[in-house]
Amino acid sequence: MDGPALPIVPVSAIEHYEYCPRQCALIHVDGIWAENPHTVRGRRAHRRVDDHSQSRAERGKQVLRAVPLWSERYGLSGRADVVEVLEDGTIRPVEHKSGVRHGITADLQVCAQAICLEEMLDTSIPGAAIWYGGPRRRFQVELTSELRRMTLQTVGEIRQQLVDGVIPGAPNDARCTQCQLRHHCLPEVSANSERMAAYLLRVLPA
Repeated sequence: MDGPALPIVPVSAIEHYEYCPRQCALIHVDGIWAENPHTVRGRRAHRRVDDHSQSRAERGKQVLRAVPLWSERYGLSGRADVVEVLEDGTIRPVEHKSGVRHGITADLQVCAQAICLEEMLDTSIPGAAIWYGGPRRRFQVELTSELRRMTLQTVGEIRQQLVDGVIPGAPNDARCTQCQLRHHCLPEVSANSERMAAYLLRVLPA
């Protein structure tokens, strides 16, 4: 390929980008991370699926945990919480979430996992699933052409963000109250141009 190599998009960045493009850039462009009760709860809920030694046969299917993923074609890299191999050979990624369902963010994430697996295993994956720890229920996801298009569009937008290296503006809305990067983002300041100018005059040397 001519020209510089384009950056690899982490599958996990899809969740961050769908929640807030600014959060995604702070994490994946600036390398900022912080914990809050939501991230700690999610990490604790993932302890089992993050342990590949817990892979085993369960109820007539092989359950693989913490499976590395990649796609050369779409420049993706990540890890699947669970990949199920059914008796007929069907492959099904299963994303685990500690809370409840919010929109289609997890659908896009598990779709990206399926896209990686299809390339890695030279197979077709018609469906996936998401396990929500809040209601303790599994939600089935049909991997339609529209969902795939939306997933790849999101991947492209994240890659452009990585190439540009520009941090988007803060939305300063209800999402900010739950964001673990609130104190790094300073949404009340950064979303207001006058307050931002005053802040920069205070913190930057003359």
